Amino acid sequence: MEPTKRATVYFSPDIHRALRLKAAAEDRSISDLVSEAVKHSLAEDAADLAAFEERAAEPTVSFEAFVKQLRRRGQI
Repeated sequence: MEPTKRATVYFSPDIHRALRLKAAAEDRSISDLVSEAVKHSLAEDAADLAAFEERAAEPTVSFEAFVKQLRRRGQI
């Protein structure tokens, strides 16, 4: 297991209570729940960045040009 770092995080009383209840129900610590949520959020960010990289070579169309195309085709 890799060493961990300590951080102070502030929650509203209701969120803190929800975390305490969830942690107790799952027999886990609040720290575990928060760490898992942060990892999940970072994984989503990594997936988004990868998608942007995959599409970097695609041509771009401005909003104005796209609306003009729709109008020419009679779609608006």
